[in-house]
Amino acid sequence: MRGRLAVTALLVVVLVGTLGVGARQGWWRSSSTASPTGAQAGTATGTPTPRAPRPTPTPTTVASRVRAPEAPATVLTAADPVEAAVQVSSAVLRSAPVVVLVPDDDPAAQLTGASAAVAVGAPLLLVTGSTADRPVRAEVARLGAQAALVVGDASTRGLPDELALVRLPAGAGPDELAAVTGEPFADRVPAEDAVAAVARLGAEPFPALVVPGAATPAAAPSATPTAAPNATPTAVPSATPSAVPSATPTAGPDRLPATRRPARVAGLVGLHGAGGDTLAAVTTLRAARVPLVAVPGGDPRAASSTVTALAKAAPTRVVALGAAFGDPERLASRVATAATGVLLPGGGQLVFPEVDGVPTKRYVALYGTPGSSALGVLGEQDVPASIARAQKVARHYRPLTDATVVPAVEAIATIASAGAGDDGDYSRERSVAELRPLVDAAGEAGVAVVLDLQPGRTDFLTQAKRYTDLLELPHVGLALDPEWRLEPDQKHLEQIGSVHVDEVNEVAAWLADLTASRRLPQKMLVLHQFSLRMVQERERLVVDHDELATVIHVDGQGTQPAKQGTWRTLRQGAPDVRWGWKNFFHEDSPMLTPEQTYRVDPVPDLVTYQ
Repeated sequence: MRGRLAVTALLVVVLVGTLGVGARQGWWRSSSTASPTGAQAGTATGTPTPRAPRPTPTPTTVASRVRAPEAPATVLTAADPVEAAVQVSSAVLRSAPVVVLVPDDDPAAQLTGASAAVAVGAPLLLVTGSTADRPVRAEVARLGAQAALVVGDASTRGLPDELALVRLPAGAGPDELAAVTGEPFADRVPAEDAVAAVARLGAEPFPALVVPGAATPAAAPSATPTAAPNATPTAVPSATPSAVPSATPTAGPDRLPATRRPARVAGLVGLHGAGGDTLAAVTTLRAARVPLVAVPGGDPRAASSTVTALAKAAPTRVVALGAAFGDPERLASRVATAATGVLLPGGGQLVFPEVDGVPTKRYVALYGTPGSSALGVLGEQDVPASIARAQKVARHYRPLTDATVVPAVEAIATIASAGAGDDGDYSRERSVAELRPLVDAAGEAGVAVVLDLQPGRTDFLTQAKRYTDLLELPHVGLALDPEWRLEPDQKHLEQIGSVHVDEVNEVAAWLADLTASRRLPQKMLVLHQFSLRMVQERERLVVDHDELATVIHVDGQGTQPAKQGTWRTLRQGAPDVRWGWKNFFHEDSPMLTPEQTYRVDPVPDLVTYQ
């Protein structure tokens, strides 16, 4: 009986083994071929078919989910670095499986954390070990983080028990960073300017940023992090399409989950460099793959480099770091203008940009009207010669200032007339076609243009609208000449004309709206004046249109003491405007040289020759 049982058992073992080989062979062979079953094939060939190796399963990768704020412009105003880090994370991240925590007072840990955060696409959050960490803990919870990279002595007090903690020393080298993150790292790189160094991060292999002068270990250990008592995280499914998985093995107590960098959100751009940058805030933007554009001073229209960068980035949403960027609605308008890439003569999109309160652009202009030598030097030669002459006069001023001196022409578009004319307004309006050759030639040569209005018995706004086609050009501004603004019963040369400030403000509002609606660079608005009576209630002049740069142009002529007196009188109690000075070739005695003109206090922003 025992013998029979033994024989039976042996047959079962042989049969099971044969079926097992057949099953494995059947898995390996293609099901589309009409070949025998696995057992039959083994019998037919006389040798078992070799087993193909199973593919090694790749770990599931996870990634932060980036979002663009709903508003066209978001200004993050937090000055405290801990608060600023939370603010930017909340603004651009919907979720993050991994966060990086660093002490708020350890620069070395912050650089190490920044290197890791950008590599794995995780926000960098600062902790203090105090009650100030409550918003940080709330942000970790909101993000749904499952693991935290804890750098240096960062406090973990109050974090959820289920959050897996992976530790890394401050100043870690590339091998340590690679072991923990699974991402390639290049050599240690001293960061003289930490924020600037992080702003440049973006392509692997990532540098291991360290503080300048940091000692390099003789032999960097392959992995030094120690496991925290928290549970090891399980990979969470990504809400975005999977990319090529990381080579990182399955998450363990000394490494982060396998991650990939988040998908870039098209049109989302970060603005920085206006005094509100913190290392953690910039790091999180780079970790979220948000392109950064430096905007010194906070106005993206100010510098040619910023305008060009924004035109290339084509932003639809911006996140700006620092209160210097101002009102979000105004910033959105400025960004939309800068994104056109259109530059003014002399660069940028501001008429009078400044750096630390010092003007970086001034103008020197010829005054008159094309084709008439009787009304000023602009008409003493043809259009090409006028452009060349304007450029030559401006060159005399360039050695006298560090600012860019822009050549300009102020062309009289409507001319005060002794006769009423067909429309009875005592003003001869030149057509757009007559002025177009000068305007176009100036634009091609980098010469600014100002259209001057002498309206007679009509109003300034009515005349300004006649030249909308020209004012829609980026290099063309507008001048109002109240000397030639008449009341219904007045005639020219019988009195000095005048205008009420409400009419000037009406023109300014219309021109600002035109500029904004066409996304044009700032426009110069010139208000001519040599007597206080010429502009009634001037103290109510509206000068806060972001689209305009307002200039009060002092047109006094005669002796220099008289001109200086007029200059001082008109400046008393004046609104916050720029100032223009006019030199008359024949009426001044004597006319100031360029050197003498720039000794006028304050230095004129616009010098005009008539």
